[in-house]
Amino acid sequence: MNIVEPLAEGMTRVWEMPEVIVDTNTEFQHLVIGKTSQGVSLFCDNDRQSTEFSQLTYHEALLVPGLLLARDIERVLVIGSSEGVVSQISVAAGASVVDHVDIDQQAVELCAEHLPYGYTSDELAEAVKQDGPVKVHYADGWQYLIDAEAAGAKYDIVLVDLPDERPEFAQHNRLYEEEFLTRCRAVLADGGVVICQAGCPTMWRNETLIRSMKRFGDIFGTTVYYGSDEHEWAFLFGIVEAEDGTTDRMIERLETLPYRPETIDADALRGCTVPPYRVRKALS
Repeated sequence: MNIVEPLAEGMTRVWEMPEVIVDTNTEFQHLVIGKTSQGVSLFCDNDRQSTEFSQLTYHEALLVPGLLLARDIERVLVIGSSEGVVSQISVAAGASVVDHVDIDQQAVELCAEHLPYGYTSDELAEAVKQDGPVKVHYADGWQYLIDAEAAGAKYDIVLVDLPDERPEFAQHNRLYEEEFLTRCRAVLADGGVVICQAGCPTMWRNETLIRSMKRFGDIFGTTVYYGSDEHEWAFLFGIVEAEDGTTDRMIERLETLPYRPETIDADALRGCTVPPYRVRKALS
């Protein structure tokens, strides 16, 4: 089996998958898990979501800068991110409560059953019972935020990890828009951070990133960019207040963070927090 992954207009990437483990349509997406040259790999609607080889690089780039920017790391809200890796890293970093919200129960269960990273099936079962620090909620992230705000819930980190925003209609596109980001901001504790997977910085595919940065600029006093140096994805970190010196602050905090990242050091933080020239020019 081959997976043809769309990259940009007129561009695709072909993944050879000699062994298919799961090929199914959930209520929300076409999900495939199988073995590629990068180990066991997850695809949703033909988009590569994670692979055994590169998933830690992706998930650390997504979460670690936010751990370094947040004033506290007690309560974390994760929306999407079916594999569960960021929930586990959050606990390792000191979080006492991680509410993990995902609309696609079948996808989360299949990931736990078949991926060699993230939740195991036993860990997921415990998280669904909500007895430990990780509490899984099978729910719509939009509605969860409405209910959380009404209940007065506050989080130090709100992390949104979804398939890439699509130019055509997709049910998850609404979770990239300003109204949703504003709802994320509304449940932040003082000194909290909103994190979002923001697209690809390559010049032939950076429209999503530019849109995301414009939205963050309209909603947050400070937007921090982190583009993975070994993965093709970029991430945004929104802070309500206007702040200077965020890179220096992250580097200083890295020395005492309880979670020790394997793919990010001080030099990575210095080098990866400047958006590409074309993106900066589009925003100027």
